Amino acid sequence: MPRARPEPAPPGGAPIAAPGWRDARAAAARLREIFPPSPLVRAGAGLGSHLLLKADSLLPTRSFKVRGIWNAVSRLDDDAVAPGLSTVSAGNTALALAWAAARRGVTARSLLPDTAPASKVEGFRAAGGIPRLVPVPELFRFLAEREWEREPWAFIHPWIEPAVHRGHASLAVELLEAAPDLESVFIPVGGGGLLTGVAGALKDRRPGIRVFAVEPDGCCALAASLEAGYAAKAPCSTVCDGVAVPWLSAELYPALSDLVDETVLVPDRETLRVAHRIEQLHGLRVEPSGALATAGALRIPARRRGLAAALLTGDNAPAKKPPDAGEPRVSSARGS
Repeated sequence: MPRARPEPAPPGGAPIAAPGWRDARAAAARLREIFPPSPLVRAGAGLGSHLLLKADSLLPTRSFKVRGIWNAVSRLDDDAVAPGLSTVSAGNTALALAWAAARRGVTARSLLPDTAPASKVEGFRAAGGIPRLVPVPELFRFLAEREWEREPWAFIHPWIEPAVHRGHASLAVELLEAAPDLESVFIPVGGGGLLTGVAGALKDRRPGIRVFAVEPDGCCALAASLEAGYAAKAPCSTVCDGVAVPWLSAELYPALSDLVDETVLVPDRETLRVAHRIEQLHGLRVEPSGALATAGALRIPARRRGLAAALLTGDNAPAKKPPDAGEPRVSSARGS
């Protein structure tokens, strides 16, 4: 029987253009006034040849989210932020928002799924944030129905806010400054904000660079969307809570369908093995979603990926050692 076509994602607004290189450079300069670039380390023989790891897990709040959140919050005037800031998050966006709110002297609120790791929820609360835990369907209903528009706080959308994309694009500047001969980059995908920012800037500067979008094989809305030809929903079951998003935002589909060269789908067990290996070799703790891009890179033969970078995106819920942890398995890519 033919496979059923996936259900369309909730309707969105107008398509959002990805940031370009000039946007990325401006954001990078702004962010360097606050914190230095994250390290770019060689993966080494124990993980993969010609593979670099971009350790955004070492940034303030221990994830890449601080790039986009601070870029957006820092551009708001005092009157806009005075009521406080809010967002929706699996944890890392909330932590970044609390950090940004403290710098602006205002409060931070976040809707979080009741399945969020306790370490992220308590970290947000300890940073002065006000969490509101809700069932996962309620959180995505809030987003689909744009309920933030009826709240008094300055809402920072983690996926479709262009200022967030431009902040994430600063990562592309750091990559090419440190590795000007880079041939490919592996980017994990949840809501798509990181992918939009980094891929947009890289492709604007270096159109020939290959962009691999990496998703868990149990939660792959981007791959489903690219196969269907429209922004789609997908079943979502994964240990990678930071990317557990069951649809691709319709506003982002046009840009991402042009920017992404290939999708790579990774089983959770494989991602956990890679997270453990990264910590063994480099002493870098990463949560499951933080290791996802590296696991995706190891599914592509070295000769095809060339000099590559994988993004280590977060370290706020480190993965436990899987029962059969060992050398990561390398195989061909899957996806569209």
